[in-house]
Order: sequence, then structure tokens, then C-alpha cells
Amino acid sequence: MIKRAFRGLKAPQIEYELLHDTPVGPRSILPSKTVTLLLPGKYERKDKLTLCAGDSIKTGQKLSPYEDSDDYAISSVTGTIASVAPYTGDFGQSFTTIIIQAAEKEKTDDAFSAACSDSVRNAVTDFLACVPGRPPLDLLARPDKPIHTLVICGMDADLMIATNQHIIKTRIDAVTRGIKILKNAYGIEKAIIALPRDLVSGFGHVGARLIAVDACYPSANHRMIMYKALKQVVPADKNCEDLGVCFISAEAAASIGSAFEKGRIPFTKTITLINKDRKKIMISARIGTPVRDIFKACDVTVNERDRIIFGGPMTGTAVFSENHPVGPDTDAIIVQANKDVTLVSDYPCVNCGECVRLCPANIQVNMLVRFLEAGEYQTAADEYDLHSCIECGLCSFVCESKIPVFQYIRLAKYELAREKAAEAIDDE
Repeated sequence: MIKRAFRGLKAPQIEYELLHDTPVGPRSILPSKTVTLLLPGKYERKDKLTLCAGDSIKTGQKLSPYEDSDDYAISSVTGTIASVAPYTGDFGQSFTTIIIQAAEKEKTDDAFSAACSDSVRNAVTDFLACVPGRPPLDLLARPDKPIHTLVICGMDADLMIATNQHIIKTRIDAVTRGIKILKNAYGIEKAIIALPRDLVSGFGHVGARLIAVDACYPSANHRMIMYKALKQVVPADKNCEDLGVCFISAEAAASIGSAFEKGRIPFTKTITLINKDRKKIMISARIGTPVRDIFKACDVTVNERDRIIFGGPMTGTAVFSENHPVGPDTDAIIVQANKDVTLVSDYPCVNCGECVRLCPANIQVNMLVRFLEAGEYQTAADEYDLHSCIECGLCSFVCESKIPVFQYIRLAKYELAREKAAEAIDDE
């Protein structure tokens, strides 16, 4: 919902949609005949693979394509590996895909349940990094940057998504259990649950500190929560983790709690599906399910030039195939009709000032974008606060010239990070 101030004296406010009533359980999508698992990390030579076509796989089995690799996936089905291949994502990000043909009879791997009796921390680290919600376990386990505060997000940072509100309302016991496990496993001192301000009153029994998040977008952004609720400013060259605070989703906490309660790894993802008419359907599908199977089950038709977006309308990413799989961090899927797709342009900035007026980080976006368009990324970072951007997407949303400012910012940050990584390698 957009609220506009009287006579335009104040910037318009975009509000999150809140789940005031107890939500109905998600619609379950039947397991697919073929699932695709995406592992972050560069695909190496075929002769280095430890997984090969024809290998039999059990549900819940840990799959690591290379020896001595920390990257792994958990199979969401029982079946046979069809192929292991490279995949390139946004900005050249590399993945290794594992495609599995599902069998009719399901068999469960028991390696996780055995690990639980040995060491809770090892069981979490070795098996639960890619459960629904994708908890950032690598950040929790870093000895050089210890985490003292865990913030569980009970609402999603982008608009129209209700996934974590749904989880916090329907699985609060699992969330509470997951918080206790994470605190004990990683020696975290305190846990905080961030909830919409209107919903805080119903969760006083969870045994964790509650903080209220305003309904005005982008209040649920992690840096905004740090600033407004925790009264800490994250410097432009730092992350929340540098200040000892780590954010995880309510679904990630619930998945960890459920895993230890049941002794098996969860692999069913809760997703907010938003159709062309903007109606929401809460669904649950196995990780690796191709999006076409979800559309078929929910009677969603995708025509030529329609857009499929993984994530929310402000910061989501368009995908170009109905074969794209559900990932552990897929909180929403939006289908946008061709007539509703807003096209970008190469029209120059007209200095209307709307982006500056709405920017929550007070960045001079109209100047920043000029350097980004010219590829002057380092100047943009040094002189116009590129790294202060919290990536909310409001600048692109209000741009009169239809400049894809948000994508320019993402590209600039990616290129600078890539240059920094290359320099670090050269210095070794």
C-alpha cells in the first residue's frame, strides 16, 4: 500500500502488508520427477567430481561434488543423479548443478541423526547450512568475528512477501527451539526476534527479547533494524556481522529446531506465490522443485514476455526459464503479466530529486548514478557513498527516467568486490 502525504510535502510511504489473522497452512506441492540442486562455487574439471551420473541418492543425503570442499547440498528426494554441470547466475556467479531423477520409493539417509548424538555444533555446521531459510552458518562460526547477538527476522525485508510472518505465526515453537540450539552451538549471548509493530503483543512467551519493526518500507532491512531498533549505525565499509550481530530468517530458525526435534533434515520450503492478479498463495515445495511444477499445481499460466521474479518486487531477480529450481532462500515467486512489466530506459537523469528524497541512507543518488553509468565505480564509492546504499530499490521505483539505478548499484558493488578479491590473490 502506498500512502501519499497531503500536497506532496512529504515523501510517499510504502507499507508492508501484515498478517493479522492466523494464516491457513500452505498448499503442498507434490514432489517433482526431476529436481535441481544449486551449489555455490565454481564447477571444476569433470575428472575431479566425486558425484557421477547414475549414482544412487537417498533423501536427506549430504552431497558434496568435490573432495575437501566445504560446499554441499542436501538431497530433497531419493533417486539417481542424472548430471552434474556448471551454471552461471547473476553477475557471473558460478554454481554447480546436481540434477536428480526421483524414484517412486523414498529412502532416508541417517547420517544427520547419527551426527546429532556426537556434537550439536558439528551437526548444524555439517548438515544444516542449506535447510529452508538458508541460515548463514559461515558467519556464526568465524573465530575472527565472533557473533554476540542473533536477530531472527519475523518479517521479510521486501514487499508483498509473507513467508516469515507465516512461519513466526504457525511454527513459533520450532523457532524458539532453533534459537536455543544456535545459541548453545555457537556461544551466542543473546537472541532478539524482530516483528511487525502491530504483532509484537502476541509473542511475549517466546523467551527472547522482542523488537518492533515499523510497517513503512524498508524498515525490515537489516541495516535499518540495526539503526532504528538496535540504535547502531553500520559503517559504509562494514557489515552487521562486523559489529557482532547476525540476522537469520524465522524459517531458518524453525528449520534448525525442527531438524533436531525430528532427527531428520527438513527440505520443504515455504514460499509466497504472487500471481498476475497480485493474489497471494502460501505454498510448500521441496527444494529443487522446478518452478513450472508449482505453476501447474496452482493453475498459473505464464505467457510469452511475462516475467518470473524470484524474491520481492523491489529487490527480486528475474529468471528466464520455468525450469529454474526453488532454492533454500526462495521466499517468494512473482508472476508479472507482460502489460504490467515496467521497462527500463537509457534516458538521462532529469534531476527530479525523487530518489534523493526517498533514499533512507541519504545518498545523493542523482550524482551517484552518473558515475555508475560511466563505469567509474571507485569514484562512486569514494565520493558518493556507494557502500552506504542498503539496496532497498526505492531509487529505481521512483525514477522518472526509468533508470535501473538499483541494478547499477549491485553491478558496481560486485565489480569492486571482484577487483578487491583479485588484488588479495596477487598479494599472496
